[in-house]
Amino acid sequence: MSFCRIEWITVPAPNLDAAKIFYNRVFGFELSDYNDRFCVFKAGNISGGFDKDLVVNSKGIGFSITVPNITHTIQDIVENGGQILKAAYSLGSGSGFSAKFSDPNGNVLELYSQEY
Repeated sequence: MSFCRIEWITVPAPNLDAAKIFYNRVFGFELSDYNDRFCVFKAGNISGGFDKDLVVNSKGIGFSITVPNITHTIQDIVENGGQILKAAYSLGSGSGFSAKFSDPNGNVLELYSQEY
């Protein structure tokens, strides 16, 4: 059996400009405008898009962003218009740390890091 890979995620972004600024500044996503309603991003090993026409789901969009240091990233999230919904917490000895945040459009996502 061959394994499947997730290669594309579409993120709701009613405020497309805010999404582009936020994800570029906080996470270093590479951005490429497709048209005035959609922007393609490259983030490490995955690509996706910000779609101005999609409605935000306040329960989350089901993916986690791995970062080098969770404390520094939380600070960047707040400084760039995001909100921390669940502070960083340990996943157990040697398992890293997680936190939950919302982006400027209200999308709920998770962070993961080995470093606090």
